[in-house]
Amino acid sequence: MRDIRKISIGPDYKNGAMHYIVGQKVLGDTQTIHAIKREDPTGEIKVYIINGKGEVTVWKEFNPTVPVSIEHNVNF
Repeated sequence: MRDIRKISIGPDYKNGAMHYIVGQKVLGDTQTIHAIKREDPTGEIKVYIINGKGEVTVWKEFNPTVPVSIEHNVNF
């Protein structure tokens, strides 16, 4: 499985989609996006955040019917 680096949620990528990137600060810079994963077999996408204490929790979940664009890490 390849790592997801970025997801964009919404039908219009350039105008109005929400973008979530691993490493991005969120919630008033108190949390950082730790990981983005697609769950099998449901196809749900989950965004995990981590706080300063190292605690990881699910922050957002998107069902497979929502328009989404996925970027994977590319390591050569």
